[in-house]
Amino acid sequence: MILPILNYPDKRLRTKAKHVDVIDGTTQTLIKDMFETMYAKDGIGLAATQVNQHLQVVVIDVPDSQNAYQLLLKNHQNSSHKQLQKHYPLCFINPKIKEKDGQEKHTEGCLSVPDFQAEVQRANHIKVEALNEKGEVFTLQATGLLAICIQHELDHLKGILFVDYLSKLKKKRLLEKTKKIIKG
Repeated sequence: MILPILNYPDKRLRTKAKHVDVIDGTTQTLIKDMFETMYAKDGIGLAATQVNQHLQVVVIDVPDSQNAYQLLLKNHQNSSHKQLQKHYPLCFINPKIKEKDGQEKHTEGCLSVPDFQAEVQRANHIKVEALNEKGEVFTLQATGLLAICIQHELDHLKGILFVDYLSKLKKKRLLEKTKKIIKG
């Protein structure tokens, strides 16, 4: 099912996500619906917070990024090998960045901030630990766009949006533009 996505400046996007204690049928359905929603909106990442589910759950699929990450533990496989040829769907539950280094500026967009992009500086190499959709612990090292996407989505779990990295002037202009669109 395609879920409605909260749009900036909705205050619910600022809610800190709660730790997932049990991965059950409800969690599995949320993950499935999040992937479906992300694909329907042509996104590459989606945090549960964006669909008004304030749990530490993130889904990501950065196409053709097989060389951008390296699984350190064998326990993470979200799809069949055939599907992994073009897409690399990843589910992160209770994710934590363990290491990060380097800096890279990258133009980011967000499904919760439609029709707006801005340059954000983030680490260009990260190591993240999480549970997959089966509740198995995995560790992943990511670089490039995948690393940027993971950091972007994990920010959502803390109530942080990529626009928070912008100058006050750019943020003010975005807010004014958004309010005009909302008023119609």
